[in-house]
Amino acid sequence: MKFVLITILVLAIGMLTYGFYIKSNGDLNGEIIVGLSVLIIAFVFMPLFIYHRYKNKKMSDFTFDKFRKNLEERSKSERK
Repeated sequence: MKFVLITILVLAIGMLTYGFYIKSNGDLNGEIIVGLSVLIIAFVFMPLFIYHRYKNKKMSDFTFDKFRKNLEERSKSERK
């Protein structure tokens, strides 16, 4: 999975660079290449990256339940 992510990122950055290079020379296809590379980053790379990073994690570690409970306990103790 790590190899796939690196490959997609390098491909997308390469397309982005090539698109800007072509666009600077006056070719209108550069805008299409830049747009496709942005779409690849947004709709292919990012979901795969997020899945790869969080696939074996507990989601309760990323919530504010403990913090919220502490705030509620503090507010109850301050009211007394």
